[in-house]
Amino acid sequence: MDDKQKPYDVEPHNNSEHQGNKEQSAKETSGDITVVKPRFFEFSNSANNQFSSGQNEFSGKKRSSGKSMLAAFLAGALVVGGLMYTSDKMNLFGGIQVPLVSNVSAASSNNGGATTASVDMRPNNIADIAQQAGPAVVKIETKVKPKSGGSNNPLYSDPFFRQFFGGGNESQQQQQQNESQELQPAGIGSGFIFESSGYILTNEHVIDGADEIDVTIQGYDKPFKATLLGNSYDLDLAVLKIEDSNPFPTLPIGNSDNAKVGDWVVAIGNPYDLDYTVTAGLLSAKERPISIPDDKGTREYKHLIQTDAAINPGNSGGPLLNLNGEVIGINTAVSSQAQGIGFAIPTNTISTVLDQLKNNVQIPKEPVPFIGVSLGELTKDMLSDLKLDNTEGALVADVQRKTPAFEAGIRPYDVITAVNGTKISTPAELTKKVQALKVGDKLTLSVIRNGNKQDITVTVGDRTASNNEQ
Repeated sequence: MDDKQKPYDVEPHNNSEHQGNKEQSAKETSGDITVVKPRFFEFSNSANNQFSSGQNEFSGKKRSSGKSMLAAFLAGALVVGGLMYTSDKMNLFGGIQVPLVSNVSAASSNNGGATTASVDMRPNNIADIAQQAGPAVVKIETKVKPKSGGSNNPLYSDPFFRQFFGGGNESQQQQQQNESQELQPAGIGSGFIFESSGYILTNEHVIDGADEIDVTIQGYDKPFKATLLGNSYDLDLAVLKIEDSNPFPTLPIGNSDNAKVGDWVVAIGNPYDLDYTVTAGLLSAKERPISIPDDKGTREYKHLIQTDAAINPGNSGGPLLNLNGEVIGINTAVSSQAQGIGFAIPTNTISTVLDQLKNNVQIPKEPVPFIGVSLGELTKDMLSDLKLDNTEGALVADVQRKTPAFEAGIRPYDVITAVNGTKISTPAELTKKVQALKVGDKLTLSVIRNGNKQDITVTVGDRTASNNEQ
C-alpha cells in the first residue's frame, strides 16, 4: 500500500550533536576531531643567564663587540630556524587538519619523477540537481473507503526491514472513520514524472488498495486526480497518469548499470509529510537481495541499489539521482535496525517493464528454481534413529506432491549430504546451490536413507509455474 505506517517502518536517522569543546592541556577536542593547540617554547631566566654567561666567556677571550653580536645573531637564527622546522613538521601552530589526498599520479619526466596530488572534494552541483529535478518529483496521497471494525494500516511481521509508510496516527484514523463514511487519508508517498504527458512512476506499495490517488506538483495550486494504469506486486512498481493541457516537467531515466559503488547520489521525496526533501549520500553497494513479507505474501526484491542517503517514511517511490540529474533508482526500503542502509529499485529493472506498466499488460513472473522440499537441521539426538555418523547435511522434513523432488523419489527423513558431488553441511547450503541453478537443470543429490547411501537425479522446477497450477 502507499506509504502507510507498517511494522517495518524506518527508524529515523538521528544525527548526533557534538557537545561543547573541552580544553585539555595542549589539545582541544571537538566531537570526534582532536585539534592540537599551539605549543609555545619559552626561555627561562636561567637559560638567559647561561646564554649571557656564554657571551662573557667570549668577551673574556677579548673578542671584539662586532664578533659577539654576529655570534649572538647566528645563534638566535639557529634557534628560531629549528623551532620553525619543528612546528612545520609537527603542525604545532596551525591546528589544521591535513585533507586526505587522492588521485596521486606521477608527473612527467620534465620534473624529475616528482608526483603531484589532487584533492577529491564533495560535489558542488547538488543544489543545481535539486532545483532542476524538484518540479518533476510529485507527492502522492492516497485515500480509502472506511472499513468498519478494521484499520487501514495492516500489521506486518518482519522486524528487520520497513517500507516507507507515512500514514497518520491509527487511533485518529479509526475515530475519523467512525464519524464519517467519506474517503479517509491512508498514506503519503512520492513519485516522479517520466513523460511530459503526465506519466508517473512510483512503488506499488504506495498506491496498493487506494480508492483515490491525489498527486501534488510544485507550481500547481491544486492536486491532480491520478489514474492507476498498471502495477506489479512482485516488482513493487506502478505507473499513474494525470491530465493537463500543458506539458509537465520530467526527469530522464538513466542507466543504473553505469553507476559505480562510491558514486554520489541524491534522493528527493516527501518523508514524514515534509515536502520535497533533498538528501545526498553514496551508492554503497549493488545487487542487494532482500525479502519483505506483508499481508499479500512476500516481496522478493533482487538487484537492489544500497545507499546511505537519508530516506524515511514518505520517500517511497521517489527518485534516486546521479550527479547528471538522471534517475538510476526508485527509493523503496530501508533497514530499521541500522542507519544509512536504504535500498532502491535500479532503473535497469524498471526499463524492461515500463511499457507493460503503461499499457496495463501483465508482467510474467520471473522463474524461481526449486525442487519442492522442506528442510530441517540435523541434531545429535537424531543420529541413531537416522543411522548417521554426524550432523552434516540437510534433513528432508517434507516433500510437496507433484514437485521435482517428489517425482524423482525424494522422501521425508532422507538426509541430503551432497549436490553434484560437493558436500553440504547445512540446509542453507543446499538451498543456495539450488537457487544458483536454472529451471530445467539437472542435479544429482547424494542421499542417506535408513543408513544406505544413494544418488538421485532431480530436474530443477519453477516455483512460480507450480504455484499457478496449484
